[in-house]
Order: sequence, then C-alpha cells, then structure tokens
Amino acid sequence: MLLNFLLKIAKLCTVVKQTKYKVTTVFFMKLGQKIRNLRLQCGLTQEELADRSELTKGYISQLENELTSPSIATLTDILSALGSSLQEFFADFKDEKVVFTDRDFIEKDTKEYKLSWLVPNSQKNLMEPIRMELNPGCSAEEDFPHEGEEFGYVLQGEICIKLGNVVKKCKKGDSFYFTTDKPHTIYNKKDVKAVFIWISSPPNF
Repeated sequence: MLLNFLLKIAKLCTVVKQTKYKVTTVFFMKLGQKIRNLRLQCGLTQEELADRSELTKGYISQLENELTSPSIATLTDILSALGSSLQEFFADFKDEKVVFTDRDFIEKDTKEYKLSWLVPNSQKNLMEPIRMELNPGCSAEEDFPHEGEEFGYVLQGEICIKLGNVVKKCKKGDSFYFTTDKPHTIYNKKDVKAVFIWISSPPNF
C-alpha cells in the first residue's frame, strides 16, 4: 500500500528514494518549504507546531531547512497538526475538510488539564474550538488582554471564570461568553473533573 502511494506521488518528484521507514525526496517545491508554508498559513510558530506534534522545535526547524527527513509516521503527525494529510499534501489540490472525527483531534495532556483541538487547522479560521478537561483544583493558563471574544459550554462539573478581578461560576449546562480585553483564566475549585467546550475568536489557544 505504501509503495503504491509513493508511486502516485512520484509524478511530483524529480528524485524519489524509498526505504523501509523513510522517504527521501527532492520535490519541485521541497518538502520542508511546503511544511513551512502550510505552518505559516495556519498561523503557527515552530514551537506551537512542535507542541501539537509531540516533537521538538529544533526538529521542526531542521525539517523546514531540509536538514533532516521525516518518517512516514512523523510526517503524518505533523500534517495532522496542520489540518492536512499525506494525500492532501502531495495532491495538486485539496478539498475543504468539513467533518472531523476523534482521529483528527490533536491532544495536549498535562497534570492540570487535557486539551483537545477539535479542528486541527483552525488557526487559519475565524474560530478555534477546543475541548478542555480541567482536573480538580487546577486551572488553565492565564491569558493576557488581547483582541477577541470567547465562548464556552460546560459539559461536566463546574468552573470559575476570572475576568480581571471578577469571578463568575459556570456549571454543567451553562454557557459563558466574554470579550478578552482583561486578563482572564478558567479554574476548577471542585473535587471532580470539569469538562467544557471552549471557542476563541480569533484563534488563540
């Protein structure tokens, strides 16, 4: 299956070298350059892309500067974080993706929370939706004032939203909406996990 796929994309290449684990190619537009262009289209820094792909910033830098070549699995993870796929990346054009399943989600799991990007390429959109699981006694990272608006809906538990010096409670079944012109954060004072959908416009997570 992998060999058939490589043969299909070979039409886009001047040289293709196949190994069991890696694909080393010289494209009309080099692979690293294409990844950099796609990352910039998504409005991500190298560090943000590395975080979403569970790689290092140094590796992303080396990749974009053609100093290393990724494995198929690594390239797939990077493209997934950029809202793309191997087929789309090597195609002459790509169809707009409308439906995203849990296989598309990008996750960041810490001691305090588990964050899931529900739309991997939302950095280039007007809105960025995430699903947040906030552990008992923990908080999301504090955000400084910036232009934009945020909306959320609590699926489980109860959260506290701090806007400047004001704190508002929001429990299961409640929604929240605020402008982001004050320092703000969300925390969980309860002894059970809180789960909520959180949408930022423009993208900020």
